[in-house]
Amino acid sequence: MAYPRHRPRRLRSTPAMRRLVAQTSLEARHLVLPMFVADGISEPRPIASMPGVYQHTRESLRRAAAEAVAAGVGALMLFGVPRDEDKDVHGSAGTDPDGILNVALCDLAADLGDDTVLMADTCLDEFTDHGHCGVLDGAGRVDNDATNLRYVELAVAQAGSGAHVVGPSGMMDGQVAAIRDGLDAAGFTDTAILAYSAKFASGFYGPFREAVASSLDGDRRTYQQEPGNAREAVHEIELDIAEGADIVMVKPAMAYLDVVRAAADVAPVPVAAYQVSGEYAMICAAAANGWIDLRTVALETLTGIRRAGADIVLTYWAVDAARWLS
Repeated sequence: MAYPRHRPRRLRSTPAMRRLVAQTSLEARHLVLPMFVADGISEPRPIASMPGVYQHTRESLRRAAAEAVAAGVGALMLFGVPRDEDKDVHGSAGTDPDGILNVALCDLAADLGDDTVLMADTCLDEFTDHGHCGVLDGAGRVDNDATNLRYVELAVAQAGSGAHVVGPSGMMDGQVAAIRDGLDAAGFTDTAILAYSAKFASGFYGPFREAVASSLDGDRRTYQQEPGNAREAVHEIELDIAEGADIVMVKPAMAYLDVVRAAADVAPVPVAAYQVSGEYAMICAAAANGWIDLRTVALETLTGIRRAGADIVLTYWAVDAARWLS
């Protein structure tokens, strides 16, 4: 049988050859570790639906953050979990200087300085007693403009606590412009904004709501995007860039790789993608049943997200993947 002169298998013949011609790289520096810190607990609390992930105490967070940085992980994204009695309609614990997220940011800023990129989730859902991402009006709907005022206060508090990057995730219209103006006015001109520009109303968020002890009753479809609307997602991304976003993000990642690719095609700024809790949990569950190999599939999915165009990937496997890749 005659073979063509070019035989692609020649470039797959050894591990060294495959490394040489690899078209997509996955490195520890590309990865961001989401972390949860909870108030009122005395030891780390396992999150049942997310094996290997914990609600941390302030002290255990400091140890885990140092381990992540030592492993080469590119950045840390911090979420705060207040006590139920500290939640209120305005999410006041989010802007309280003594609130759990802000004191934990101070801890990590003191410990790590500029050895990592410290990111903060800039949203109200963890802190409100109703569980929504914003301020409610008299009819119980999320008030866009009133919410943006609170996001500015959150962002300024987080920047003052040591965050290098704030991450508005509520999908309010105009949130990036409001936050940029507020940060600049407060003197935080070097604080970057990672905008959750295309955040979809997804079924993959279930385990995360356990992780942050969400009080939500209902859904967020009036402000998060419909899963079928890719063109709208690109429009949202372009709006956030025009408003001053330094990084744009697509969330979730694996079910929205076409949107990640579209974002990479239009964005002059870095593109991030969030491999969310449900994506992590379903792979862990399949591996626990012996149906797949965890390490192989975790790295394959992260490589796929990078191949789609993501410069940055948020994943609960960040530390494991960094060690696997070393």
